[in-house]
Amino acid sequence: MTEQEQNIHYWQQLREGNKQALFELYNNTYFHLVRFGLKITANDELVKDCVTQLFLQLWDKHNRLNEVTQVRAYLFTSLRRMLIDKLDYHLKTDAAISRLSGKEESEELPYEEIIIQVQHDDELKQKLYKAMELLTPKQKELIRLMFFEGLNYEQVAARTSQSIKTAYNTIYNAIKVLRNTLR
Repeated sequence: MTEQEQNIHYWQQLREGNKQALFELYNNTYFHLVRFGLKITANDELVKDCVTQLFLQLWDKHNRLNEVTQVRAYLFTSLRRMLIDKLDYHLKTDAAISRLSGKEESEELPYEEIIIQVQHDDELKQKLYKAMELLTPKQKELIRLMFFEGLNYEQVAARTSQSIKTAYNTIYNAIKVLRNTLR
């Protein structure tokens, strides 16, 4: 079976609610997606986050997915849109901050704005810390391995002596808790 045929098979299984097919599709396409994403932006963390988010979204809407014959092309297009949205958001935010301050980005920020920015960062860190406290020890460990050490699901599963499916479910549930808490 060719890689394309495998991906179509996994896609069909995913549409039917098979999580293992999601893992297989992820493992089959992860490297290609990251490499493709790095052509759009050199921010490897953003690319990896978007790839993971893409697969989480696929699972969230698996029962509404259409039949696709070019799975890899579909994933590339989805990733490209997601990255462009994220990059566009950052550019608009930077431009808005620049307009609000009435100064060009090349000028130094006034002391007051630096303090406000640091306070905002501290608030964000506190929110994240509190959200992490809601996670189980196993969820914290898997989040750390995946997002701070950069391991993929297979490596996380091997390191923690779990199945890939269990690692995926644990990380997925942890991300849901973090998202709901940080809103």
